[in-house]
Amino acid sequence: MPPLTKAFFNGKIIPYQDAKIHANAAVFKYATAVFEGIRAYWNSDESKLYVFKLVEHSDRLVKSVALMRMKSAFDSAYYQDGVMSLLRDIKPVTDLHIRQTVWVDNDGSMWADSPVGCVVIATPSGRPAGYDAGISMQVSSWTRINDQIMPARIKCIANYHNGRLASMQARQDGYDNALLLNSRGKVAEAPGACFFLVKNGVPVTPTVTSDILESINRATIIHLFKEQFGLDVEVRDVDRTEVYMADEAFLCGTAAEVTPVASVDRFPMKKGRGDLTRALQEKWEAITTGKDKAHPEWRTLV
Repeated sequence: MPPLTKAFFNGKIIPYQDAKIHANAAVFKYATAVFEGIRAYWNSDESKLYVFKLVEHSDRLVKSVALMRMKSAFDSAYYQDGVMSLLRDIKPVTDLHIRQTVWVDNDGSMWADSPVGCVVIATPSGRPAGYDAGISMQVSSWTRINDQIMPARIKCIANYHNGRLASMQARQDGYDNALLLNSRGKVAEAPGACFFLVKNGVPVTPTVTSDILESINRATIIHLFKEQFGLDVEVRDVDRTEVYMADEAFLCGTAAEVTPVASVDRFPMKKGRGDLTRALQEKWEAITTGKDKAHPEWRTLV
């Protein structure tokens, strides 16, 4: 991966190494930050770069800032401009993972709510590990945080300690990733990704009230299943043993894209990287890169 050279930092394009926050800032002491992860896709046939769902991600960032009671004048247009300004400056010719982060920069108390900073960093990024062969997952002994503890539906950085613990345990135990159950014992999500299974040709995913992130990619996939494959996704509670008996399963998210699940707790998916997962991957790749011209409103040309 080539070295990162630039960042958008509080309204300016600056050298990457200068994008620094003081060690005594509230974000360092109390994890007072929210973020968005966004993908940009390089279309080599057209020599064009498309940012996928930039508006939706930036809109959600505004909501996250408000929910975390951070006092900020930044709006969705500001966050979008930060991304576009950075990409136009660095002129990448590859797929990217873009991270918008907003944090409280005050060095005061736990209840500090301002001043607020914003940084955007774009990192070259290929397909996730396991994209072709699938990944192994472990149902974690850690429980997914619930809405009475932390706002699981937004991308608050503090939430990710929960997923990190589950991920570290899974890797220590010889798995690629973890699957978290919620406090009711139902399937929630993987660390940083939402979960789908397929049984008898029907896709199923947990509800947004299952203590999952209100994922933009999850909503997009539900839409694509109906539009492209004529399939209604069952959105409902999912039991652990349903996962063991599934025909196919996959994760979805900005980093995960559409990553097949090969096994959970050593129970193999009956169809491995099944036909429906493979077809969804192909459609996802075509639409996000602009090779399929459907839904131009989902892509922002740099």
